[in-house]
This record gives sequence, C-alpha cells and structure tokens, in this order.
Amino acid sequence: MILLRKFRVLILMVFLVACSMHIMIDLLPKLERRGAGVGGAGGGGCSCSHTPSEEPRGWAKQGWPNNKHTLRILQDFSNEPSSNVSSHSREKVPIAAEKGEGGGRLERYGQRGGDARRRFVPDARTADAPVRGSRLAALYEHPLYRRTLPVLTDEDTLFNVNTDIRFDPKAAEEPEWHGESNADEFSPTGELTADSYPNWLRFHIGINRYELYSRHNPVIDALLKDLVSQKITSVAMKSGGTQLKLIMTFQNYGQALFKPMKQTREQETPPDFFYFSDFERHNAEIAAFHLDRILDFRRVPPVAGRLVNMTKEIRDVTRDKKLWRTFFISPANNVCFYGECSYYCSTEHALCGKPDQIEGSLAAFLPDTALAKRKTWRNPWRRSYHKRKKAEWEVDPDYCEEVKQTPPYDSGTRLLDIMDMTIFDFLMGNMDRHHYETFEKFDNETFIIHLDNGRGFGKYSHDEVSILVPLSQCCRVRKSTHLRLQLLAKAEYLLSTLMAESLLKDHLSPILIQPHLEAMDRRLRQVLNVLADCIEKEGYSNVVEDDLQGTDRTTDHAHTGPRQR
Repeated sequence: MILLRKFRVLILMVFLVACSMHIMIDLLPKLERRGAGVGGAGGGGCSCSHTPSEEPRGWAKQGWPNNKHTLRILQDFSNEPSSNVSSHSREKVPIAAEKGEGGGRLERYGQRGGDARRRFVPDARTADAPVRGSRLAALYEHPLYRRTLPVLTDEDTLFNVNTDIRFDPKAAEEPEWHGESNADEFSPTGELTADSYPNWLRFHIGINRYELYSRHNPVIDALLKDLVSQKITSVAMKSGGTQLKLIMTFQNYGQALFKPMKQTREQETPPDFFYFSDFERHNAEIAAFHLDRILDFRRVPPVAGRLVNMTKEIRDVTRDKKLWRTFFISPANNVCFYGECSYYCSTEHALCGKPDQIEGSLAAFLPDTALAKRKTWRNPWRRSYHKRKKAEWEVDPDYCEEVKQTPPYDSGTRLLDIMDMTIFDFLMGNMDRHHYETFEKFDNETFIIHLDNGRGFGKYSHDEVSILVPLSQCCRVRKSTHLRLQLLAKAEYLLSTLMAESLLKDHLSPILIQPHLEAMDRRLRQVLNVLADCIEKEGYSNVVEDDLQGTDRTTDHAHTGPRQR
C-alpha cells in the first residue's frame, strides 16, 4: 500500500514537471522576442523571431505551417466577390466597334511612322535628361497639381480614428504588429498615436471623399517600400476571376494582391485575341498606378513590383492545400505552380521561376468591406463579352442621352468620373472595364476606384478608339482634367517622359518598353482631338465643366446635373 502511494506521488511529480516544461517552452519565444525588441529599440532592429538567413523547413518534413496569424479585419477585402476581380464574366465577346470620331484630327498632330522598335526604357541619367532637375517633381509643383481640398469633416473621411473605430494594436495577437518599437510613438496618455501605425493602416485612415491618398503623402512611398521588403508570412489563392491571383500577408499584418508575371514586356496581345481572353500583365498593374498618379486622379491603390522566391515565400508559407499541391519541378529544373482558377490554371499554363524567382505586382489592399463597405456598379459602357453580339452603346449613337437621365449619372459628378476613367483606360489600351466600385459611406458624391488594370498595355501598335466612345458620345470633361491633358502633351511635361521617370523608381524597372510609352503620347493627342471636336460642335462651356472655381474642390461635388445637349 505504501509502495502504491509512493508510485502515485512519483507519477504526479512527473506530470507537474512535464507541465512546467511545456509552459517554459511556450513562454521562451515570447521572452526572446521581448528581449530582442528591447535590445533593438535603440538601433531600430527587427523584432522578428527569425533571422533573414534562416533556411526554410524541408518540404516533406514541415507539413503545413502552424503560424497562428490573426488576419486583421481592416485589410482583407477578398471576401467581397466583386472587389479587384479581373473578370467575373465568363461570357465571350468581340472587339468593339469600328474606330469612331476620336481619330478625326489625328493627322493634325502627325501620325507615328513605321513600326515601333522594341526597346526598353533608357536610363534617365543617359537619355533625355531634364534641363532643371526632375520633370516629375516640376510637374507636381505646377499649380494644377497643388489645388487644396476643402476642410474635411467626419462625413468626408472614411474612418474617424478617434471615435468611429479604435485602431488598437493590442487587438492583434502579437504586440509587435505595428512595427519597430520607439519610445516616442506613445502619446502622453500612454496610447499609441496614428503616426505609429503601420503604413498600410495609415494609408487606410487617409482615404476621404475626394481621393484614395493625397498628392504629397509620404506614407504612399513608404507603403510601396513595404510591399517590396516586408516578410511574407502567409499566402492563399484569391477566389473568383479567370486567372490566378494570390493574397499575400506580411509580417506587419498588411496584405496585398499578387499577380505573377505571365508574359514578357515585349509580347503584344495577338491580333486575333479577344480582349477577355488575353493574359493579365503584372507590369500593367504597376504602370497603371503610376499613370493614375501622373494624371492626378489618385484612384488606384498603391502597386509595386517584387521579385518573389516561389519556394521560401509562397510554397513554404502557404496554408492553402489546393495551391500547395500544384507545385512541381519542370524538366528544366525550375520550380513551377499553377493553382486553381476559371481559366489558365493547368500544367500547360504553369508559372515557372528561374529557377525559383518570379516577378509579380503587389497591390495594397483596401480596407475590409466589413468596416468600409463598397458598392459595385455596372459600367454603362460595358462590353457585351460575346464573340458576335454588340453592346447597346456600340449601335446607338445617342446612347449617352439615355445614360444622363439615369441615376446616378443624372446629377453630381459620376458622369465626369466615367469620362476620367475612359481617358485613363484609353491611354493604357484597357478594354476590360465591366464594373467599378465606390465607397458606400460617401453615397454618389465621391470618386470611382480604378481597380483591376491588368489587361492594359497589351498592344502598342494599335489604338482601340472604341474605348473613347463614352467621351465622344457625351462630350463632357472636367476642366482640371482637360488642362492637365493639355499640359502632358507639351514637350517639357511630355507624358511618356514623366512615366519613364516615375517607373524607374519601381524595383522591377524597366516596367514598360519604349513603344508603349510612345503609344501613350499618341493616344493623348487623340483624346485631345476628340475633345476639340466636341468643343467645336457643342461650345466650350457645354463640354468643359468648370471644377476650378474658388480655392477648393467643393464645387466638384455639388448636385448640379449634367447640361443637356
């Protein structure tokens, strides 16, 4: 009996020792991270628990990653099926109508002669260098690019940091989510200030009724650097769409949409391809962000190019079994994968690295729709997405009159936003604009978000004038847009030169080959021709909407209906 009691005591002691060891093992990584954070606070060291040179776990040995990553609700918009989807429609369509009146005066500016040579953008240091510093910096100092916003109220901002939403870092699983530890990032009350938030969150709380981001906001450049440098901790496939896209989560809990490289920069879309069957281009997403900023629309979320290690940064960190199972080694000993999607996800369309490095675009996520609802609108000039059928706007020259009598195009500035988007798409050659989105909080008095631009920059030798039909049918444009287009057609602010300089900042530069840059100059002249024809027919005041009255943009969002022609 005594021996039995001693045995029970011994078993209990072993159990307590085992529990103590498990507790110590669980606490040890947290203590190490805390020690590293304290030790690196003065020198700006990383609070990561892994060193950058750490080797990935073996594919067979690692099983599935067991990171307990709590994806913060603020940035995941992937649960909205209409958000950032390249094409929901699986119908097929013909290339739209014959060239319209947009090219009527092109000869006045001179046609591009001969075939464009296929060459990359020259280095800005050796070719066409500006006389006085940066032409891009000079552009942003121009009065047209220095207009001020009206005073923002709580109704004009997407988030009110102080009252509407508590952006509390303590809600995250790990206290280091907000970045490096600095003593002065705390307010006198002991709470974190907005300046201490990670760049993706600062981007989110800066969105307002008039813009996704301000012209000279340093957070945007910092966010672009994060997209390139932040450690990727989780990867999953994006649902919906015809082609493979990945959702990448970073160490600071930011997220981005990754579109991998499918074609080289020199490859043009074959002439017999319908627009809906073309590949999406990662470099088109990058170039679209820079073009949108140069046009001063600022309606494209920040996008940066990144060279991704397919083994360490996708395969070894994904918890998506469907994605993981599609990895294989090609006969050329390159790492490949193809994922799952509606089209182009098979071994015949696999994405292969060299040997495991692949280019791609990373577009920063917008705020989660649970916090900032977005409304999806059907584009009035949506194509038919059918090989033989034409859309109504392609056969009815007075189609715009019907649109102008339909909400929300019968008041406010929505029709003018459509014209901006039309010009933006024509300069890129993007025919795949079937839907668009707006933030629900701002009702109809806000801008259109320019999402999903991967089918731009497919052809430099062809200008699809049918994209300009909304402009030629409606003959409406903002005065600020018209003046900026005229400015970008001048030699000192030539659009192609500004784009070349801006794109040099991207990590994957060169982004566009020279013929694509030259095509933008040519298309810009065609846009100005269409507007010149409209002004000649309708009169300047009936075509150009003056949004430059006063010192701010309050007149931009007044409920003034479009003038009837």
